[in-house]
Amino acid sequence: MPKVTLISYTPEPEKTIAAAAKLCYSSATIDTLMDNLTQEKASDFVQMLAEIGHESPIEHANFTFGIEGVSRAFLAQITRHRIASYSVQSQRYVKEVSFEYVLPPEVACVPEAAKEFKKAMENAQESYDKITDILKEKHYAQLIAQGKDEKTARRNAEKQAIEDARFVLPNACDTKMILTMNARSLLNFFSHRCCMRAQWEIRQVADQMLALVSSVAPTLFAKAGAPCVRGACPEGKMSCGKPLEMREHMQQVKKGGTEK
Repeated sequence: MPKVTLISYTPEPEKTIAAAAKLCYSSATIDTLMDNLTQEKASDFVQMLAEIGHESPIEHANFTFGIEGVSRAFLAQITRHRIASYSVQSQRYVKEVSFEYVLPPEVACVPEAAKEFKKAMENAQESYDKITDILKEKHYAQLIAQGKDEKTARRNAEKQAIEDARFVLPNACDTKMILTMNARSLLNFFSHRCCMRAQWEIRQVADQMLALVSSVAPTLFAKAGAPCVRGACPEGKMSCGKPLEMREHMQQVKKGGTEK
């Protein structure tokens, strides 16, 4: 299962957002924005912003997560959320030695399928190792011929080799990343990825992220989650048809429970 850690976030995120909103709607100066801005008043500001649909102030709160135990397939999905910052462990510079992989639950529950899946992972590792060794030998010889010393030649030869050998690695290959999003982008992310129609892996990550941010900014994320939390499902005939179940699940998530 993926593991998500909230590494850092804007201190007192709801107060920061409230200060930005206060500047928009009052004659306050920068020096006096935080004066008498209690947590209760900050919560009122955040609720007001949600009610009137003024979303730009919430962009001033940022949240940084560590995400691990996810697949390269997951990476392709999450980077579609473009208003975010990503730092991902590179397969160009980090050699995959006995790589970890993500086993889909639907595969895991069928022994025959799980066996074939494991065999495919082992074959991928074997091919990766063989291609790396072949390319490393080629690059080493070339670098020595160019006058590089042995230590430098071996180091650079391996880097060049794994850059191309990685193409044989599967979507299931494990990766890890650092992700930063502002609160507005997070709300959009949760709306898409907490939904039952989202793929299972990114939904698990989204639920964990929502649980973490709800613990530090409960008012801001009170209505976050799948769209059916806030009203009618927008998926039409593609709807999962379980709005009550989803609303209950979202409430559990925000209380810190992410198992579904």
